[in-house]
Amino acid sequence: MQPTRTLTAATFAERYTLPKYRLRVLSGPNAGLEKTFDRRLVYVGSAPDNDLVLDDPSISRNHLKIDGERTGYRVRDLESKNGTWFAGARLMEAVLGPSAVLRLGQTELQFEQLAELHEVALSREPQFGNLLGQSPEMREIFALLARAAPTDSTMLVEGESGTGKELVAEAIHQHSRRAKGPFVVFDCSAVQRDLVESELFGHVKGSFTGAIQNRKGAMAEAHGGTLFLDEIGELDLDLQPKLLRALEKREIKPVGANERQAVDVRIVAATNRDLAQMVKEGAFREDLYYRLAVIQVQLPPLRRRKSDIPLLVSHFLADTQARNPRPGALTISFETMQQLQAYPWPGNVRELKNQIERAAVLSDGKELQVQLDPQRNADQVVLAHPEAAYELPFKDAKARLIDAFEREYWQRALDRHQWNVSAAARATGLHRKSLEYLIKKLDLVRPA
Repeated sequence: MQPTRTLTAATFAERYTLPKYRLRVLSGPNAGLEKTFDRRLVYVGSAPDNDLVLDDPSISRNHLKIDGERTGYRVRDLESKNGTWFAGARLMEAVLGPSAVLRLGQTELQFEQLAELHEVALSREPQFGNLLGQSPEMREIFALLARAAPTDSTMLVEGESGTGKELVAEAIHQHSRRAKGPFVVFDCSAVQRDLVESELFGHVKGSFTGAIQNRKGAMAEAHGGTLFLDEIGELDLDLQPKLLRALEKREIKPVGANERQAVDVRIVAATNRDLAQMVKEGAFREDLYYRLAVIQVQLPPLRRRKSDIPLLVSHFLADTQARNPRPGALTISFETMQQLQAYPWPGNVRELKNQIERAAVLSDGKELQVQLDPQRNADQVVLAHPEAAYELPFKDAKARLIDAFEREYWQRALDRHQWNVSAAARATGLHRKSLEYLIKKLDLVRPA
C-alpha cells in the first residue's frame, strides 16, 4: 500500500490508493446491516448525519471515525460515552488490520477490507479560492474541486449552514474556463414562490400584472458563466421539471414567451437539506437530483475539522485588523485557542468569523478576549434569547429559528400522542418513515 505522489500545476495533489471496505453489524439492534465504503473518512454513531447510523441507545451520537491514511485505516474513538472496544480492551485509536471486530455499546461491528481499490487525492495546498483548511477533510475537497473546476459538469454542494457552500461555487467559477464570464447567485429560498419562475427564467412584457417590460432571468444573466442555485431544496416541485429541462436542453422559456432561447451556463447547486431523503419522501424529483449531483461535494461542519480552527482564526483576525486598524497586533493565548477548538460552532465557519471579528473589535487589551459557552447550542440560543438571532446573517438566523421550531413542533406532536409514532404521523400529515427520520435527525427523546 505504498503511496504514489503526483504533482501537477492543476491539482498539487498527493495520491495514494486504499482498499474499499465493508462494515457489517454482527449483533445489536441493527444486526445484519452492512455497507461498503470507497471513501477516506467514515463516521459511525447514532446521529443521522453519520455515514453508518446505528440505533443502539448505548452508542454515542458521534461514536467513532475510520480514517484512511497512507499506511491503512485508522479507527479513532470520538470520546464516546461507552467506548470502542477491540479484543477486550478499550481503545482510543488503532490501525485496523484486513479484518477486525469492534464493540460499540451493545453492537458488534466487523471491519473487512475488500480486494477492490479506490484512489485518495489530497491537495498539498491549504487553500482553494477563498476556502481555507489544512485538515485532510478540506485538502481532499480541494483536490476534488481542482479536478472538477475546469470541466462544465453540474455540481451539488451539500453541508450545514455556514460551512462555505457559496465559497465553493465562487472558487469553481474562478478556476474554470468561465472565469471571465458572470457569476450569478440565485437563492431559491429568498424569492416569493409565485415569482421564482420569472426570476429564474425571465419574462416578457405583459405576461402578468406588473410585467411592464421584458426582463432577463438569472439563467440568461449567467450566460457564458456560472449560475449558483443556493438552497435548491426549497425549489417548488412544480418548477423542478422546468429546471430539469433547462439543464438537459440548455434552453429556457421566459414566462409569456412563445419561443425558447439557448443558454450557455454551468450550474452549481447547494443545499443544507438531505436531498436524497427528500427524494425518498417525494419532496424532490429523483431525475433532477441525479442531474444536479453529477459531482457531489459534502462540506464537513466545523466541529469535524477542528484542526483548521487555528488557521481560520489567524486569517479572520488579520482580515479584521486590516479593516479596523488599531495600535499593536492582537495575540491569541493557548487557552483561548483551546476554548475555540472545544466549542461546537453550530453556525460553523460563518459563526467563527463573526465571533472573531466581534472579539477583535471589542477587545481592550493586546490579547483577544472571546466569551463562549461550550454547552450552548443553536436551539437554546434562539429559544432562550430570540434577540441573539438578529445579530446573525439572515440565512443563519432563519435556519436557527426553523430548526428550533421543528424540534419544538415534533416534540409536542409526539407528546400529544404518547409517542405513538404512527398516530403522530397521521395527525400531522407525514409518512411514518419520515417522522422516524426526523426523530433521529432532531435527536428527540421520549420523556421518562
